Amino acid sequence: MSRFSNGKYSTLVPYTPGEQPQNRKYIKLNTNESPFPASGKAFDAAREELHRLQLYPDPDCTELCKTAAKELGVSENEIIFNNGSDETLNFAFMAFCDSEHGAVFPDITYGFYSVFAELNGVPYETKPLREDYTINADDYIGINKTVFIANPNAPTGIALPLSEIERIAASNPDNVVVIDEAYVDFGAQSAVSLTKKYDNLLVVQTFSKSRSLAGARLGFGVANPEIIKELNAIRFSTNPYNINRVTMAAGIGALRDTEYFERTKAQILKNRAYTVNGLKALGFEVLDSKTNFVFARTPKMSGLELYRILKEDKGILVRHFEKPRLSDFNRITIGAGYQMERLICEITNILK
Repeated sequence: MSRFSNGKYSTLVPYTPGEQPQNRKYIKLNTNESPFPASGKAFDAAREELHRLQLYPDPDCTELCKTAAKELGVSENEIIFNNGSDETLNFAFMAFCDSEHGAVFPDITYGFYSVFAELNGVPYETKPLREDYTINADDYIGINKTVFIANPNAPTGIALPLSEIERIAASNPDNVVVIDEAYVDFGAQSAVSLTKKYDNLLVVQTFSKSRSLAGARLGFGVANPEIIKELNAIRFSTNPYNINRVTMAAGIGALRDTEYFERTKAQILKNRAYTVNGLKALGFEVLDSKTNFVFARTPKMSGLELYRILKEDKGILVRHFEKPRLSDFNRITIGAGYQMERLICEITNILK
């Protein structure tokens, strides 16, 4: 800490992003990126905007909101776009939490929730997952706090049914319930439709996973107009031009390329099934994934040892967590078919 610091963030433990090593070429299965490039329509739209970079982007994201609203079946004033879903989540902590209105989320979930709580001085409570790593919806019924739930959850990959999300929203009418759907397109039910019924529900999604735009940084939230208005007040008070012209255009192109979206998503689901079957055949326990990754462990080797051998000897990166209850597991992103074949082959050789 520098001598100029006010000390406000002296105890803040920042979020740790997945490794992005530059010293070696890896098969990269550690940060849940899509193995496919963005769609041709996204590329073409983004390229066209390169000729207008001297101009500020539209702060209202008018065309992007219109295109997304039509795709999602909501009104344009029920959606907000931000610089990745993380920005939407941070705005939610800023808008709907304070020292008197704390937050609550699972003890095993997306690591940014606790960081955002600490960053914004928000007291928070965590609820333990069940022994089978599922979220117990009863823990959040009538809890009278701002609820944050990743559905499907990360890093477990397990999803709550929509009926449980509805129970949580219905039982906390005076508090916002935030459902983080970063991975929803890979097998879970979206709660977007419930935002029409529950004015306390905020659904957050991203273009990073199923839309192949992780490098563009584009995310959004869907909620009733009053919630969106509050989030936009924060956005316009920090950075009204938070979505650059190129990203905005790429997002519009991606939304309009439904055929590519469905085709690449189907391929990832196919590759996931192959990976799950391959790991189970090797004696792994694999949690029920509804995401573009799997969470798996083997009784034959510690999670850390397998991670290290894959990285150092085989040139394959997966994600390992040191947190209790997670250290035996590794989170493995679903990549291209040849990458998953290589993974299963190398793990087979390691276990021999």
